[in-house]
Amino acid sequence: GLHATFMPKPLRDAAGNGMHINFSLFQNGRNVFYDENDPEKLSLLARQFIAGLLEHAQGFCALANPLVNSYKRMVAGYEAPCCLTWSSANRSALIRIPVPRGQGTRVELRSPDPACNPYLTLAACLAAGLDGIRRELAPPPEIAGNLYNMPPEELAARQIRNLPASLEDALRAMEEDPVVMKALGPYAVRYLEGKRQEWEEYKKQISQWELDQYLVAW
Repeated sequence: GLHATFMPKPLRDAAGNGMHINFSLFQNGRNVFYDENDPEKLSLLARQFIAGLLEHAQGFCALANPLVNSYKRMVAGYEAPCCLTWSSANRSALIRIPVPRGQGTRVELRSPDPACNPYLTLAACLAAGLDGIRRELAPPPEIAGNLYNMPPEELAARQIRNLPASLEDALRAMEEDPVVMKALGPYAVRYLEGKRQEWEEYKKQISQWELDQYLVAW
C-alpha cells in the first residue's frame, strides 16, 4: 500500500525530495578547496567556485529543477533553498559547506531535485563553478541566520536574490545565461523548446485547488 517516488514535491504539507550535489576539486591528489590557514578552512579557489555557482544558479535552475512541480518544493519553511546565499553551517542556504575539512572539504549545492537529468545538471554546475574561478569572482558574505524567518525587507536590504519561482522564470533565466547555454551546446535549444511546451500545457490545466477555491456552490 506504499508508493515510492522521486517527484520533487509529492506531499503538500511535507518537505520535498532533494538531490543535493557535492563538489570537490583535486590537483595532484590534494583537495584544493581546503586551506588550513583560512578561518573557515576554505581556499580562495573554493570561494571562487561558490561565487560561480551563485552567479549562475538562476541560469541552471531549469536544469536542476526541471518540472512544474519542482517549484512547489522550493518554498520557505520546507528545507529547500529559496535564496542565493551560502554558509558553512546554515541549512536554509542554497550552498552549504559540510563539516569535514582536509581531503573531505566540499561544496554542497542544495537546490537540485531528483527529477533532473544529472548529466546536464552536472555539466552546467561545473561550468558555473569553473567560471567563478576563471573570472576570480568573490562570493557575498555568508549568511548565518535562518533565511526562512528573515523578513522580505531584510532580504532586500542585504541584496539577497531569489531562485526562480516557476519553471517559466527558470527557462527565461537559462536562456539569458551564456555560460549555461554554452555548457549544453546544441542540447540547450532543444531542452528549452521541450520545457516551454510543458509549461504551456501546464498553464491550460485547472487544479483541484482552483475548483475548491473559486467554484463556490451556493
